[in-house]
Amino acid sequence: MSLFARRHFVHALSAAAVLAAIPRSGRTADYPSRPIRLVIPYGAGGSGDQIGRPWAEKMSSLLGPVFIENITGAGGSIGTAAVAREKPDGYSLLLGNDSTQAAIPLLSQNPSYAMDDFRAICRLITSALVFVVHPSVPVRYLPELIAYAKANPGKLSYGTPGIGSGNHLVGEAFKLQAGGLDIVHVPYRGIAQASNDLLAGQIPLVIAVMSVQLQQWSEAGKIRMIAVATEKRLSVAPDIPTAIESGMPGLRYDGWFGLFAPRQTDDAIIDRIAQATRMAMADKAMQANYRAEGMEPDSHSNPAEFQRLVEATSASLARMIKSIGLERF
Repeated sequence: MSLFARRHFVHALSAAAVLAAIPRSGRTADYPSRPIRLVIPYGAGGSGDQIGRPWAEKMSSLLGPVFIENITGAGGSIGTAAVAREKPDGYSLLLGNDSTQAAIPLLSQNPSYAMDDFRAICRLITSALVFVVHPSVPVRYLPELIAYAKANPGKLSYGTPGIGSGNHLVGEAFKLQAGGLDIVHVPYRGIAQASNDLLAGQIPLVIAVMSVQLQQWSEAGKIRMIAVATEKRLSVAPDIPTAIESGMPGLRYDGWFGLFAPRQTDDAIIDRIAQATRMAMADKAMQANYRAEGMEPDSHSNPAEFQRLVEATSASLARMIKSIGLERF
């Protein structure tokens, strides 16, 4: 037997052992018997891929094959709605976040799905939003951006993954707290497209989830990260000040990404996915991978705890949306 074959055999035995350890019941006893689809409601190459793909790869040895489908548009709501309509059999999952599961249902006049259309499985990571400018914008810190925007009303615009995203809420909160800045919001189908336009100088400002790619571009002088909307500075980018210490004490946003299934999905399936996910997230190499991206992995999340977080996020964002005065779209 070749070395590759031996490794494949050991890999298969390990997967079987893990599967056997996860409880099965009733009509879900054969789950999973075919590949699982994970829908990422954002474009390929963005933060969704950086979070979802490592999880999917890890699942191959813990639960079974997982393939990724990027369904973009409307700030993530198109892909999210697609999963809400799927059979609750555990074969179509969603990589959702605070935007898709809480903000968009609150802001949409005619929502294509509701928060209650899903069951929370596990939070994977917490994320940080960062203000990023093109080098042509003569600012290095948030107070300088405020001063520049006031001196040049209507000249600046900022890009986000879409209307109703957490990025959008932070942008509007920033404008309001800075005294009503005249900065135009430009929604994209995903942060990857917005970032590409930022690199090309077609948009001067983007509010994005921190990633290793942004860090590399910053080190190369292609972009400039001027503030993070977190309580404390990030360990992967300690030189970037928080918005709070930059004179905006109310500008903080706690983002997260996690797994969701259609509402009627069986408890046994939810528990199997959750247990396999906790095993994956406990892997030190996987944790290091997420932390290098500026994200904090969660290896202890469970369905009940994550559901409470989703509900708390919805309540918090409802207050934020009211304070901003953001209209439904």
